[in-house]
Amino acid sequence: MSAIPILKRILAYGGILALAIAVVGSVVGLIFAGGIGLVSALIGTVMAVVFLGITTASIVLATKVAKGDLLSVAFFGIVMGAWLVKLIVFIVLIVLLKDQPWIQTQVLFLTVVVAVIGTLVVDVVVIARSRMPYVSDVSLPTDAAATADRQQ
Repeated sequence: MSAIPILKRILAYGGILALAIAVVGSVVGLIFAGGIGLVSALIGTVMAVVFLGITTASIVLATKVAKGDLLSVAFFGIVMGAWLVKLIVFIVLIVLLKDQPWIQTQVLFLTVVVAVIGTLVVDVVVIARSRMPYVSDVSLPTDAAATADRQQ
């Protein structure tokens, strides 16, 4: 069984969540900080969507490269490399954006925090409801008895 359908569902729900965060964050940012708050909320939402996309894309790519072997070095290397890239890009963006006059840092921060928590909730809900087995290649004693009965 492949994780790709689950990742597609996570992307779909993540997109809906991002749209909701963009709308609510923009309205709240506009009310409390004017146009700068609106821009900051939209930038925070875009950052969250890009990072969610990088994670999903890295898992899909790693699954294809590792040919479904989730315990291969290639799989872990690609996924961990993508997370490292995300961390570096996030730090660079924060350093570049923190002193900009057209950014309201509190709105940006709160939007990113809400988006991260929201995407974690989406991940948990989708994976919990996926009914994807997390054990494979297991032979139960009842399976061996049923096979022996059929052979007789």
